[in-house]
Amino acid sequence: QVQLVESGGGLVQAGGSLRLSCAASGRTFSTYAMGWFRQSAGKEREFVARIWRTGGTSYYAASVKGRFTISRDNAKNMGYLQMNSLEPEDPAVYYCAADAGRCSTYGCAAASETYDYWGQGTQVTVSS
Repeated sequence: QVQLVESGGGLVQAGGSLRLSCAASGRTFSTYAMGWFRQSAGKEREFVARIWRTGGTSYYAASVKGRFTISRDNAKNMGYLQMNSLEPEDPAVYYCAADAGRCSTYGCAAASETYDYWGQGTQVTVSS
């Protein structure tokens, strides 16, 4: 198993930036693919981004592509989501998640059912 803890959320002005972190413990982090999801009040949890075990391949939701960057540092057991040009549509609780890396398609990567482990979430608020 792997345990995930997010941090780095907060309040930022529209157009600003935040970097979310995901600290992993337990089994070797490098054996898991990692994803970020978000959920705002009254809405379904939605996919944001995914990165492969080695960090070589990543997928992004259309709504964040070009603004957000997912990355990882396996030596530190850390995952990151750099969020730039934040928009009023971005506020949500952001979750990191991990799975054994079985996906090879965007559809699979974007499905929350793919992921076996989840963090508790970190709140991101954007002021206009």
